[in-house]
Amino acid sequence: MTVFHRNETREPLPEHLRAGVIAIGNFDGVHRGHQSVLQRALDIANARGVPALVLTFEPHPRTVFRPDQPVFRLTPAHLKARILEGMGFSAVIEYPFNRQFSQTAAADFVRQVLMDWLHASHIVTGFDFHFGRGREGGPAFLMAAGEENGFGVTLVDAFRDENAEVISSSRIRELLAKGDVAEAAGLLGYRYTVETQVIGGKKLGRTLGFPTANMQLPPEVELRTGIYAVRYRRADGTLFDGVASFGRRPTVDSNGAPLLETFVFDFSGDLYGETCTVSFFEHLRDELKFDGLDALVVQMKRDEEEARALLSGVRPLGAIDRMLCF
Repeated sequence: MTVFHRNETREPLPEHLRAGVIAIGNFDGVHRGHQSVLQRALDIANARGVPALVLTFEPHPRTVFRPDQPVFRLTPAHLKARILEGMGFSAVIEYPFNRQFSQTAAADFVRQVLMDWLHASHIVTGFDFHFGRGREGGPAFLMAAGEENGFGVTLVDAFRDENAEVISSSRIRELLAKGDVAEAAGLLGYRYTVETQVIGGKKLGRTLGFPTANMQLPPEVELRTGIYAVRYRRADGTLFDGVASFGRRPTVDSNGAPLLETFVFDFSGDLYGETCTVSFFEHLRDELKFDGLDALVVQMKRDEEEARALLSGVRPLGAIDRMLCF
């Protein structure tokens, strides 16, 4: 996937990516609402025979303005780029967002970024997209700028679920905080997935007969602690079912930082240092403190049986789900 960053040298965009259709937004989660915007951009680009690109912003603006309360990212930049590549985009523009950039006038953003750098032929974004200093650039401003500068503009209405409720990243974060990964998947259009490097642990699981692949998730992740049925993808694309614990391990180490520990079914080998993904299918239970390791092992066997049964009958929710965990 080609990922570009605007920098001080202002290197020009490669010729083959100019005059394309640009989808603009943060797209955290790339949920079904985002997908409606993104698919519209792809359809227009394919019809015209021009490249389709995504313009997004890193880091997330809310993290810049409230660094003491960083946003729970549903899809960090690297995972978001991989999903966008799978959808068919030619490139992702990760535009650096900082306080200085936030003071850019809307007219300057149109001229410097959309015209002079991207040479945009068409812009696709959500109906409520605002940009520029003080959010001065809104839908009407963008439409007028398009007429003045010769690029088209498509504004996509809010996408609603089967209950006529608007799908949003914040709503999905709330579901994950409750552990409702199944309902969150319905809004995302795929199973919530994390991707990070496998790290070393205390190897207690190995002595109990349940060796785990351990991952440290960012501290701002607000997923409910507990036990989950998951699907595990190795760096080479190999898939395994599994059961994962996310939390502080109250039976053995209640003071530790939250850790994602996945028991990968029917696998033996070394995963240390690999960057792997874990996709969450169902919250099985909350964390419990057991009266010793024997009781813990009995429950872990029950968790394995439940996860195996649940995962044996699952089907993909769509193209992104097939790409990540099928």
